[in-house]
Amino acid sequence: MKTLTVKREGTSTEFSYEIVWDGSSERLAGCVENLKLPAKKACIVTDSTVSELYLEEVKNVLSPLFETVTAFVFPAGEASKNLDTVKELYTHLIENHFERKDILFALGGGVVGDLTGYAAATYLRGIDFIQLPTTLLAQVDSSVGGKTGVDFDQYKNMVGAFHQPKLVYINTATLKSLPEREYFSGMGEVIKHGLIKDAKYYDWIKDNITPIKEREHEAVREM
Repeated sequence: MKTLTVKREGTSTEFSYEIVWDGSSERLAGCVENLKLPAKKACIVTDSTVSELYLEEVKNVLSPLFETVTAFVFPAGEASKNLDTVKELYTHLIENHFERKDILFALGGGVVGDLTGYAAATYLRGIDFIQLPTTLLAQVDSSVGGKTGVDFDQYKNMVGAFHQPKLVYINTATLKSLPEREYFSGMGEVIKHGLIKDAKYYDWIKDNITPIKEREHEAVREM
């Protein structure tokens, strides 16, 4: 397990949280315990595709840490990234008596992370959330930085807020369940950083393209 700290200090919006890379979900519980959160209830927000693969696994890991662990599952795809889905999530949280000290877990790709983060930013004027990204694009981009939001009518990401997660826990094994096309679609964001900023990084990608293609944990973590 490797970690990296993301922080901003010396401002009125200072924050600090860990990005964790691991090859399974086994140490997620320990990472959450280390945060010493006040939450008694947790809601795992995910989509209909990811729920079939990882919901029960993550729920089993988190259940010993909270009095209540619920799940909110919405139809997979960009079409669900809107205020109607957020409204349904609000209803789930209200009916299950979630309070300001409780927490959301975003289990999925960019749509799940953006939507969950926005709901967390706005429910009761802001509650905690944790990112559990399962796609390459979400792991290298949307799960970090606190950008949250949803689409409004035909306008993409028109409604949103900056709301930093308490933790980003990346289980690189989830990448092995991605279709090849979706996995490699995330490589555009990866390669972009090398081309724009870091020639050595770009060369490293070229030199390690085989283990990257095979989604080996150490290569993916380093990438």
